Amino acid sequence: MSTIHIHRTTTSTPEQYIAGLTDFGPGRRSELFGNSADEYLKVHHKGISEADVTEGSGGIWERLHYDWSHPNRVILSTTDSNVWGGASGHTYSFTRRPDGMTEIDVTVVRDGKNFKGWVLGAVLGTVGRHVLESAFDRSIEAIEARNSLSRSRETVEQGRAA
Repeated sequence: MSTIHIHRTTTSTPEQYIAGLTDFGPGRRSELFGNSADEYLKVHHKGISEADVTEGSGGIWERLHYDWSHPNRVILSTTDSNVWGGASGHTYSFTRRPDGMTEIDVTVVRDGKNFKGWVLGAVLGTVGRHVLESAFDRSIEAIEARNSLSRSRETVEQGRAA
């Protein structure tokens, strides 16, 4: 089993990042999270603060229970997968800073349930950590860009209304 901790700072608020993290729309999902290809995406259920979603890419898929009922934490628990089992999942924790930035701490647990999962878990826990960090960085950048575009549109609309 591999446990990876990653810490980053973003201009996005916790609400903005959570909105991106829980946006399961086809096309939009893969733009924000490269490891979630549209052909794997299936939303089984989505409620006000939780969802049951299958996603993946490159021959690896997992069914996740998303829980964002706490305003500063999102927990993704793996409920089924072709490679991950046990305690696998992700936990995102958000801390607002006085300067308007947000600290994001993510913990990724990868508990292989078969030979392929054990090998992938071992790789992710060592040299593969960089792959997870790069994917996380790209998601932060994509969500920041989406938020920047939204702010630009709001500014244009406010100018038209004035």
